[in-house]
Amino acid sequence: MDINKLVESFLGSGASNTPSMGQQAGQQAGQQAGQPMGQQMSQQIGGALKSFPGGLAGGAAAGGLVALMLGSKKARKVGGTVLTYGGMAVVGGLAFKAWQNYKANQSNRPADMHDIPALPSDSGFDPAHSRDAQGNDMRLALIQAMISAAKADQHIDDVENSRIREQIDAAALGTDEKSFLFDQLGQDSDPIAIARLAQDEPQAAELYLASALAIDIDTPEESRYMERLGDALRLPGPLIKQLQDHAVAAKDAGMS
Repeated sequence: MDINKLVESFLGSGASNTPSMGQQAGQQAGQQAGQPMGQQMSQQIGGALKSFPGGLAGGAAAGGLVALMLGSKKARKVGGTVLTYGGMAVVGGLAFKAWQNYKANQSNRPADMHDIPALPSDSGFDPAHSRDAQGNDMRLALIQAMISAAKADQHIDDVENSRIREQIDAAALGTDEKSFLFDQLGQDSDPIAIARLAQDEPQAAELYLASALAIDIDTPEESRYMERLGDALRLPGPLIKQLQDHAVAAKDAGMS
């Protein structure tokens, strides 16, 4: 399976070509003198968010298959812009920042989209270079988490399901990549199954953050889904709050 190509098709053009945050930390060319790498990346993401063409429809067209699956305007905006620019590295960076705040007992510190850190290579928050509990590429687990969460409020009816399947079938993907997406689309929304993919707390945080990006938690079904996911992942309450705050801040940035 070509995971890079799968990620690019799911998140949007260019997503799989973005270096991991660990790699970016070591790249100096093109950075402004004296500007922290995390701040620069955040500013670039912000620029992409503000200049994204076509509004909601443009987001769905350019943001990849994920934008078709996400039910809310905010979630579609995130799928069509933040993740398109930074790929799964954005999920890792946001989860790492939330985890840092939690570990520093800064549970009340507001999420700051201008302070997304570069990931240390051994942080455990780099999806492109880690394996989930089943031994698979962590980026696949994050795709599974987003699809499962997006289906929590059952907004994907038969008509929407058929439309998404048509888009998958038309995508420039191989048989294995399409089969993976078809399988995930056909699975029930199951937070327990998603929680089983995490082998440690960093991965649990990434799975929760990816899920929170996919929904707005504004229906009883979504609220219950995220509650069950947090319990199954055994995440502490203060860490869950940080992850939720960072997901909301990312979506708010996408609407500005």
